[in-house]
Amino acid sequence: MGAEEKNRTLIFTYGTLKRGFPNHGLIEDLIPTGDAIFLGVYRTVERYPLVCGPFRVPFLINLSGHGDRVRGELYAVTAKGLERMDELEGISRGHYERLPIEISPDEEAAANGTDKRIAVTGGVEAYYAHRSYGEELWRSNGEKGFCRYSEKVASGYIRRSERPQNVSFLEQIQLFCSSSPRVNVTD
Repeated sequence: MGAEEKNRTLIFTYGTLKRGFPNHGLIEDLIPTGDAIFLGVYRTVERYPLVCGPFRVPFLINLSGHGDRVRGELYAVTAKGLERMDELEGISRGHYERLPIEISPDEEAAANGTDKRIAVTGGVEAYYAHRSYGEELWRSNGEKGFCRYSEKVASGYIRRSERPQNVSFLEQIQLFCSSSPRVNVTD
């Protein structure tokens, strides 16, 4: 990374912020101003649960050793870019929390020559389901998850603007977790 990129935060995205998914527009808005740079396709080093919650919203659960090695995209973002991503992910509202994660280049993307394959030596973060409900969300999904948030898995995703406005997202998560275990779509 160049000198100007050293002040950036490396963010591993695994869900709706990825290319081709509903919230990628936020990153597309950041790229022309240099507030986000795509660095490639990566996978988590450890296995983590990746599940869907209410409205087919994806959640990475901070339970290392469970689930699969999760595939996603890596971006280098400025403080401005990080602020916008934190707002989308509801950091201040307890929806997600941004924590460290270890990743490595995705072998499939590297074999196809579609990835830049830069070495990442730490300092990468991801948005995990908030600890106040993460494990419960994993259990409510029958402790079954995905290795990637694909178009098939995302089918049925409902944008924030189209969700019921009279119930908070945290209340929706609580309702989701209190109902019977879900059966996930296999990828």
